[in-house]
Amino acid sequence: MSLLEIKSINTYYGESHILRNVDMNVKSGEMVCLIGRNGVGKTTLLKSLIGLLKPRKGDIIFKGSSLLRKEPHARAKLGMAYVPQGREIIPYLTVEENLLIGLEALPGGLTKNNKIDPIVYELFPILKDFLSRKGGDLSGGQQQQLAIARALLGKPKLLLLDEPTEGIQPNIVLNIENAINQIIRDTGIGVLLVEQHLHFVRQADRYYAMQRGGIVASGNTSELSQTVIDKFLSV
Repeated sequence: MSLLEIKSINTYYGESHILRNVDMNVKSGEMVCLIGRNGVGKTTLLKSLIGLLKPRKGDIIFKGSSLLRKEPHARAKLGMAYVPQGREIIPYLTVEENLLIGLEALPGGLTKNNKIDPIVYELFPILKDFLSRKGGDLSGGQQQQLAIARALLGKPKLLLLDEPTEGIQPNIVLNIENAINQIIRDTGIGVLLVEQHLHFVRQADRYYAMQRGGIVASGNTSELSQTVIDKFLSV
């Protein structure tokens, strides 16, 4: 059974119809990549999944149950983590304080959880060196590592990543790719990735291509053709 099933989702901004009958699925232990040009609805889909936007039609099934009536914080506690485009770390809090926020998704929240799992320092060693530094003083790549680490501390079953390599230097892109692959191997979580960086796209097991709010192509990334790359990737 799929970890996540998206069934004919239709989402609107006001009266603007953005997502049109989107069907997708993600299984535990796999990375699925959503590709498409800017403005086709990729971020809208992730926001619909986490509960920041409410679909008018369709259903979102997570671990066998519908999410449509659940608020974002409830979805997080069920095991869905979201790293948005732009990272949204809290700039005036330290790296350690930002990380601790991730523990709120665990049973009992920060009241019963106050220790940072050292796995995040293994995945992103730079964070351990910068624990007392303000989040806003980090580089873009360091902030992205912090945002992903914070999401992982909630021990999610599904990780949603919105263009995690955008504007980041190549060596940190490689670090992020390696970290995501390792966490999938070690924990068996599912990952839904929105990405334009071709090397990272090819790390995924499967892809879906979106155009004008609908899914127009899908398959194994090992079979990703140059025609699809040229049509749906901005790079």
